[in-house]
Amino acid sequence: MTSKLFSAIATVSAAAALACTSFAAQAQQEGPWLVRARAVHLDSANTNSDKLRSTLSTVVGSPAEASINNRWLPEVDITYFITPNIAAELILTYPQSQDLSVTGVGKIGSFKHLPPTLSAQYHFAPTSTFRPYVGLGLNYTNLSSIKFDSNVAPLGLSLKNNSWGFSAQIGADIAIAKNLYLNVDIKKVQIKTTVYSKGTDIGEFKVDPLLVGVGLGMRF
Repeated sequence: MTSKLFSAIATVSAAAALACTSFAAQAQQEGPWLVRARAVHLDSANTNSDKLRSTLSTVVGSPAEASINNRWLPEVDITYFITPNIAAELILTYPQSQDLSVTGVGKIGSFKHLPPTLSAQYHFAPTSTFRPYVGLGLNYTNLSSIKFDSNVAPLGLSLKNNSWGFSAQIGADIAIAKNLYLNVDIKKVQIKTTVYSKGTDIGEFKVDPLLVGVGLGMRF
């Protein structure tokens, strides 16, 4: 009886070891590139500096702040694994349109933003089915197609058209087939601009969005 028990344990252990070895071998055979496509929800912080809030409130005649709309946007990222645990990720999209509004007035204009972000990532379990990671990076955002409605034309409004800031992320890749992964990713990104009226600085507006994305990734 004892010998049969030991034999059964040995058989199960051998099978488990073989499975682990097979999975590890598959992981080692994966290439260094991972390309993901995500749907990302942008949730803007809409932070107005005291100066901007005061200026807008004076113009409107009641407490007022600037804001942009939240929205879904497409995103593609390219990740290169320098080591099994350390990777560099570049996030790309095409220029996204946002509406700019002011409390008590409504929509006053629009602009497009292109926010590529380069991050350094640490992957905690690069050979597991569930692969969590964290990252820190640098964001550059270019604002273009800045347009203001005719009802605010006398104010001569304009925006600074570029922004640099840091980013932080947490996410996970979940293996669903060979070299194919479900991805969930959360980022906080620093994006801001200066608002001008006839060339005079009237305050700072921070988008600082929370980006929550889900998508698929292919490793090769």
